[in-house]
Amino acid sequence: MKKSFGASKEFLLGDDIPWEVVGEGVKRKIMAYDDNIMLVNVHFEAGGIGPMHEHYHSQVTYVVSGEFELTIGDKTRLLKGGDAFYIPPHVLHGAICKKSGVLIDVFSPIREDFM
Repeated sequence: MKKSFGASKEFLLGDDIPWEVVGEGVKRKIMAYDDNIMLVNVHFEAGGIGPMHEHYHSQVTYVVSGEFELTIGDKTRLLKGGDAFYIPPHVLHGAICKKSGVLIDVFSPIREDFM
């Protein structure tokens, strides 16, 4: 049986949530979630890397600011603030931050490995 993580509070104030360092030049805040969906704020310094990886979750990401060289499968594109991308389950992907910025990741279902 799958573990339940419950749900976050209804209102989440960014200033009240601590950053978690997840790599050199990369930190994240887990914002809102329940077992079916999760919102994560990720801040990259220029040169920060989201290494190539894959997971069974669907992912959509909004680029709030900065510039990112993003690879999804065999395609690589430069994305900037105002752009977005979709990553299907089990597709290899990763990012290199070219200009310091913020991504908002949405996962379905919840990323249990982040909890």
